Amino acid sequence: MHLDGSEAGQASPDPQRRPRLTPPIADARRAVRTALAAAAALPEVDPHDDHGPERPAPLRSGALVLVGLSGGADSLALAAATAFEAPRNGFRAGAVIVDHGLQPGSDAVAARAAEQATALGLEPVLVERVAVEREGGPEGAARAARHAAFDRAMAATGAERILLAHTLDDQAETVLLGLARGSGPSSLQGMLPDTGRLLRPFLGLRRSETRAFCADSRLEPWDDPHNDDPSYTRVRVRAEVLPVMERELGPGVAEALARTAEQLREDDEALDGLALEWALELVSQTDDGAVALDVRGLAADPAALRQRIIRLVVSAEFGVSLTRAHTLAVAALITDWHGQGPVDLPGVRVVRQNGLLTFHPTT
Repeated sequence: MHLDGSEAGQASPDPQRRPRLTPPIADARRAVRTALAAAAALPEVDPHDDHGPERPAPLRSGALVLVGLSGGADSLALAAATAFEAPRNGFRAGAVIVDHGLQPGSDAVAARAAEQATALGLEPVLVERVAVEREGGPEGAARAARHAAFDRAMAATGAERILLAHTLDDQAETVLLGLARGSGPSSLQGMLPDTGRLLRPFLGLRRSETRAFCADSRLEPWDDPHNDDPSYTRVRVRAEVLPVMERELGPGVAEALARTAEQLREDDEALDGLALEWALELVSQTDDGAVALDVRGLAADPAALRQRIIRLVVSAEFGVSLTRAHTLAVAALITDWHGQGPVDLPGVRVVRQNGLLTFHPTT
């Protein structure tokens, strides 16, 4: 039996042929179609606007997108749905397979995934072999190596997005891990649907739907043994924590966590916009070239907005991401002022003087 379901000796059918359109196939295709359309409809980015957070650039008509394909059910379903939808919506679609070399036979798994991608009609199909460092934990090191491979693939092909097959289940796990670590609102937003580099069409689909897609499409996914290895924190969350929550709290926990992430992203975007507008009103340059903020204006702001402005200014002007402890130390110069000295941050010194909060580079 071939990948497309034909018998040996028969002529191979068109890889773009329409399989029996079941709900999992229709939903996955719709998700890809919607994600591509949303990326294409993004507003143009002004190259001269150097204020505020970076915004994704729109996906251009005729652009190449690459599916990050492991051969697992999620990414194989995404590859098939993208192979169908991309050319019908004015885009080219290929695939990039990353061989992490962490398991015996990983090269054969990568080769099989490349064959599947080619059979689906994806072009080009790249296989990137990487060496995973041991620093930073196995999950983080593998992710860093994978994303470096994505960067190389995009540079080599001119692709404008890498499509990743993270599902609603993955999103729920990410939010729950962020909550357990006390990582704050940014982490609780989970994974972004579109970063300008990575596009995640399946964040609204369950993992069970991608498996059903593969079964309905006669695609044979690879089951990564690492997905069942309890030494990985995410696997324990998937296999033990979320099922307990579903059993004890009732069904719908994963969907609720994903909704929470979406709501927090909306709030974050709104607060970022307000912070940027108000920061532009409060910020000035001193005679010696330092950046200053008006203390009275900041003192009148709610804490969430005040602290966001502090983080925004330091990030935009000095390229430094502040921790919460650093942010609160600077905010204390406004809300708990009793003549204290400057606050030293990584690469920045903050001083309150003459009604201004002044940020000086120290490197």
